[in-house]
Amino acid sequence: METEDRQEILKLARQYFEKHKGQKKFNSTEDKVNISGKYLDANDLEALINASLDMWLTTGRFNKDFEKKVKAFTQTKWCLTTNSGSSANLLAMTTLCSPSLGESSIKKGDEVITVAAGFPTTINPIIQNGLVPVFVDIDLGTYNINVNELEKALSPKTRAVMLAHTLGNPFNLSEVKKFCDDNKLFLIEDCCDSLGSTYNKQHVGTLGDLATLSFYPAHHITMGEGGAIYSNKPKLKKTLMAIRDWGRDCWCEPGQDNSCNKRFEWDWEQLPHGYDHKYVYSHLGYNLKITDMQAAIGSSQIDKINFFIKKRKENFNHLIRIFKKYEEYFLLPKATLNSEPSWFGFLLTIKDNAPFKRNEFLKFINNKRIMSRLLFAGNVLYQPYFKNIEHVVKSDLEVTNKVMNDTFWLGVYPGLNKEHYDYVEQVVEDFFKSK
Repeated sequence: METEDRQEILKLARQYFEKHKGQKKFNSTEDKVNISGKYLDANDLEALINASLDMWLTTGRFNKDFEKKVKAFTQTKWCLTTNSGSSANLLAMTTLCSPSLGESSIKKGDEVITVAAGFPTTINPIIQNGLVPVFVDIDLGTYNINVNELEKALSPKTRAVMLAHTLGNPFNLSEVKKFCDDNKLFLIEDCCDSLGSTYNKQHVGTLGDLATLSFYPAHHITMGEGGAIYSNKPKLKKTLMAIRDWGRDCWCEPGQDNSCNKRFEWDWEQLPHGYDHKYVYSHLGYNLKITDMQAAIGSSQIDKINFFIKKRKENFNHLIRIFKKYEEYFLLPKATLNSEPSWFGFLLTIKDNAPFKRNEFLKFINNKRIMSRLLFAGNVLYQPYFKNIEHVVKSDLEVTNKVMNDTFWLGVYPGLNKEHYDYVEQVVEDFFKSK
């Protein structure tokens, strides 16, 4: 009877979605051309309600299913979910600072090489762990790290490199990985904007020590809020799980007990013999798990990932066609050599010879309901919060500063189609006619 009732509820949920929440035809006189957004269907609503009917609430069977799907898609050995991509970055960096790594552990005051052009929470975990970010410049066009500056950023204190694949465009993994291997450095790949991107036909996130994902509505798949860490390094999983789950030493899943088969038999230096292993804390930790309802949507969303990637590439090509006509004034984005990006956005930089400024162009298209974004923090060194933070700069950051002043991006998410881009083309044409 319960199964039949559940199926009836799910059937009604699908009918509700198809009647009230389906995709609507674009109206160029009223609708926005959004920069990003969630792309949901009846399967996602059905998954959400199915999980809610369990009334389990915390992480459970749907989360296990989702982690397996991410692991299979990225072709990695393990995946752990967390409550955001920013938390995933924090957990990744904190794991590499764990005493459980012995002599390999990164210590307070050590240095981590990164770039200043990007999202703050790629950089913040370095600072939050008492480490020093060392900044180098990026390349125009790919908007990723200038690998020629890696050597000059190296010092006896350097212990890791932490970089994002910018808006889905992989950084030069061959050179960065070789640099890390040659100097015995950890590598964290922030893949929050790049699920599905490949480098040398290998998924991003599979060459570093740890990789991170975000499932915020703007990203390739969504569960509202959420993130994940994945890796081919089995030894890091237990430490990362401990830090994510209150810092506890126990690895039991929620609702489980005694997975170790000696719950009341452990010995610890200062605790009483047999102290309940569920309440032994070996790390300074957090509670950064997700709910099973989030995971259910994620599991439904990742079933559509190949469609999402295909649509993003198609939409990217629409914008290439539109802006190719104005290449005299805009630097168009280019994929990193040997990569196939799953594009998160379409980055443009206004050239020095252009007879207009960035804000002039962005205000014009914004007034026509075409949304845009900057490359996040631009140059994070100039952000208000960064004023008194210890850091090292190993470059003049000339390109980073150019990006801060002249770069922006437009949307390619799957909710956009040819009708949206026909409208974008007309608006851009109108802008240049006005000049």
